[in-house]
Amino acid sequence: MKLYNFWRSGTSHRTRIALNLKGLDTEYVAVHLGKEKHLSDEFKAVNPQQLVPALDTGSDVLIQSPAIIEWLEEQYPTPALLPADAAGRQKVRALAAIVGCDIHPINNRRILEYLRKTFGADDDAINAWCGTWISAGFDAYEALLAADTQRGRFSYGDAPTIADCYLIPQVESARRFKVDLSRWPLISAIDAACGELEAFKQAAPSAQPDAA
Repeated sequence: MKLYNFWRSGTSHRTRIALNLKGLDTEYVAVHLGKEKHLSDEFKAVNPQQLVPALDTGSDVLIQSPAIIEWLEEQYPTPALLPADAAGRQKVRALAAIVGCDIHPINNRRILEYLRKTFGADDDAINAWCGTWISAGFDAYEALLAADTQRGRFSYGDAPTIADCYLIPQVESARRFKVDLSRWPLISAIDAACGELEAFKQAAPSAQPDAA
């Protein structure tokens, strides 16, 4: 399989984590967003939406990280990244959606570039914008963690789930935009627990071959 991705892309990062947790090897194909390689005709032939990641399975090209990660869970069910029970799966998917639906989409690169180019936003304004939405989402995530009386070391239980695939790249993004993480001790503890695992270490932006 080939993974078209960019080292600092949060959606690429979450997909790399899921692939690593499943123990799957992929060929790393760098698509440099800063150099707008995703806008090339060559990459458009891979993904008409011209976004990363895209996973070439050899028989098909999968796009959109939520769909890719769910596909991985269905095709490679062990180790499971979703709980066995419906209530647990709902909780994990809801936590993932806080990041994937409510935080990341309004903080991703094309939104920030629009703010810079159209509204003249400087770095301080960008950090404030991102910090606002990260903080709102993390407040909710932390509250849900605190309310879970059976909380383990990770977002749900004592093994990583899809929720952690989403959370850790968003924590990385929070650091990038200078968000103080100390107000979310439970999220910080999960980040530390994930940081002990090779699957997360190897997926980290700084560990990628195209890292600047």
